[in-house]
Amino acid sequence: MGKSRSLNSTTVDQKQSRATKMRVLRRMSKYLFEHPFMVILALLLMLSSNLLALAGPKLSGEAIDAIEAGAGAVDLSTVGFYALLLVVFYALSALLSYCLSVLMVRLSQKIIYTMRRQVFSHLITLPVGYFDTHATGDIISHISYDIDTVNASLSHDLLQVLASIVTVVGALVMMVSISPVLILVFVITVPISILFTKYKTQRIRPLFKKRSMKLGELNGFAEEMLSGQKTIRAYSREAVIVDRFDRRNDEAVEAYYAADYHGAIIGPSVNFINNLSIALVTVFGGVLYMLSETVVDFEVLYPAFFLTLGGVSAFVQYSRKFAGPINELANIISELQSATAAAERVFRLIDEAPETPDVENATVLSDVKGDVCFDHVRFGYVPEKTILHDLSVHAKPGTTVAIVGPTGAGKTTVINLLMRFYDVNDGAVSVDGVDIREATRASLRQGFTMVLQDTWLFCGTIFDNITYGKENATMEEVVAAAKAAHIHEYIESLPQGYDTVLTDDGVNISKGQRQLITIARAMLADASMLILDEATSNVDSRTEQQIQSAMKTLMEGRTCFVIAHRLSTIQGADVILVVKDGRVIESGNHEALMKAGGFYASLYNSQFT
Repeated sequence: MGKSRSLNSTTVDQKQSRATKMRVLRRMSKYLFEHPFMVILALLLMLSSNLLALAGPKLSGEAIDAIEAGAGAVDLSTVGFYALLLVVFYALSALLSYCLSVLMVRLSQKIIYTMRRQVFSHLITLPVGYFDTHATGDIISHISYDIDTVNASLSHDLLQVLASIVTVVGALVMMVSISPVLILVFVITVPISILFTKYKTQRIRPLFKKRSMKLGELNGFAEEMLSGQKTIRAYSREAVIVDRFDRRNDEAVEAYYAADYHGAIIGPSVNFINNLSIALVTVFGGVLYMLSETVVDFEVLYPAFFLTLGGVSAFVQYSRKFAGPINELANIISELQSATAAAERVFRLIDEAPETPDVENATVLSDVKGDVCFDHVRFGYVPEKTILHDLSVHAKPGTTVAIVGPTGAGKTTVINLLMRFYDVNDGAVSVDGVDIREATRASLRQGFTMVLQDTWLFCGTIFDNITYGKENATMEEVVAAAKAAHIHEYIESLPQGYDTVLTDDGVNISKGQRQLITIARAMLADASMLILDEATSNVDSRTEQQIQSAMKTLMEGRTCFVIAHRLSTIQGADVILVVKDGRVIESGNHEALMKAGGFYASLYNSQFT
């Protein structure tokens, strides 16, 4: 009974696997048919090239029969005619094949461009939570390795399959016309090839799927470790990291070996079967030819068995053309397995749900005053773990609200909810009396500007980086923002000034200078609400005081949310919210909270005592 259930489960899994494979192949083919003219032209070129090549063995057989029929006086004109036709047909076939190759290169470029653009465009629509739970290296693996693998299959393997089908069918028709009896050899060998290929394919597909997964894991680990080189070296963990990389590398290599090894078995095995069939064709064809030559009236008595020397030659050539594509298909099978496994990963990413769309007739926030209210908010990143419990906060327009508390208290979560990177589970967050779930995300986020502890600068000039949030800003506005952020003098000291190009997240300048540039970017943006998440953590105390003084002036009239562990930076805040275990346990200004002698006072004293 248990064995029966196991067999049924295996059968169901195989059916599901085949159904999934067919869905993936259909989706892959859609990229081809986005360029119908090129596909039709490619099919015509492929069909013409293969048909011309298929005529070759028949022409060579006719030439051989013309030589043999001469019995010492060869009909050179007939032989020359067939030989000339043979050269012309093969030359035209080669020319068309070359044109097809050029066309497929162009088609391949278009497909890979479309796929990468589609994947990247979809990545931009995914919620922030997706990037919080997926390694960057694995995502990059989708865009590079997986798409390259899929593209190679689309631009070569699928067309090769069609060409093989044309060649096999054409060769079969020609062989039947030459000697129907010799076809019986393939009645035995072809089913063996098909059954063997099917058997191996069912076991190879999971191996290629595992190979793609292990490569993604290896890329993710490598990207993470390369970005943390300073920390690794500071703690002398090079040997440990190399050991961990070796383990992942071994797993990837083993996955590659298992997939490639079992995939490589198919080709030689099928090739052996096909060579065996050709050997049988040669032997039996030779026997039929000798009978045809020695038995009187053999052609009249046994027309189906009659065979000329040219017929034997042509049949052997057609049998190679018949068996060759079958062998190629066996080799392509392993490539298709790799492509479908990669395509599954790509399509799984494309099928990831984007950010929930704005509600119908969503409010477009304009002239935002900055009246922000958290009304009995409850939220958790996963249902079983609540981060914020019944959080209620009211920030009046133009006020500065500081959020402090121990690590894990939910401070950054408040910011994530404000920006609608995540939506609340219960309660509501409103801006100017509008529930932010009823407003468009674009207008809500345009109402904020942010400075985070983790600076992000792109490859471009300093001017471009500062104007990122306000692209039409003038040089005067940029200089004013840079002066307010106390970075103008440093920028002017550089040889190219504001035209200095920052490379690779600004690694050619110090971390503190990168932070100041992001602060200048925030100062330039015309937004009524400002979020500062440890914004001064990377600057020295003197610069910090200068920035606080400058920002106090620039923040007038804006609703500001400040997260800070260094409590000296938020003493001037209008309201300080002390968050612990997802709840506001204290609120008030600095003086009031110090007089209360509660949790805030203990935090403050622990930093300055």
